[in-house]
Amino acid sequence: MGGGAVYMIAGRKIGSEYLAVATLSTIGLGVYAAIKRYKSKQPNPLVDSPPINASSVDEEAFIQEFLKSAEADENKKNH
Repeated sequence: MGGGAVYMIAGRKIGSEYLAVATLSTIGLGVYAAIKRYKSKQPNPLVDSPPINASSVDEEAFIQEFLKSAEADENKKNH
């Protein structure tokens, strides 16, 4: 089955098929790491928002409703 190209790397003979697999694996890992890093940098509004220090349950509900309506208005303005 042999007959493919063989390269000398660090004093050892390495077949071209192994170099191809190593290259594709390295590229795949790089893409995976880049995607994972990009997703981790996106802000999460549920985690990244500051805590609401309301004195009552009604006040907290009002603040949350106000924030939702403000976000909805901002989304309408941007689109």
